[in-house]
Amino acid sequence: MLKLDLAKWNQTAEDLRDEALTAAHERTRERFLALYELTQQGHGVTAIARGTTRHAQTLMRWVHWYNEAGPDGVVFQQTGGLTPFFAR
Repeated sequence: MLKLDLAKWNQTAEDLRDEALTAAHERTRERFLALYELTQQGHGVTAIARGTTRHAQTLMRWVHWYNEAGPDGVVFQQTGGLTPFFAR
């Protein structure tokens, strides 16, 4: 079973929840919320993926990013594409 290494980054599940509520970008909030649910539910990645309409492989990638780089690893970064015509 794939697990988050919260101790490595000196974090708790509540820290993930706080990030999910306060992150600047909606995709970052989505990632932290999925990671939080993974620590709380007792379900595997596939069950959470079904509930979030994301592919299980995507959630697994987020877990690997978190385990390798910590919270900064799952923060959304614009990597390409056109900038929005209207900025909020």
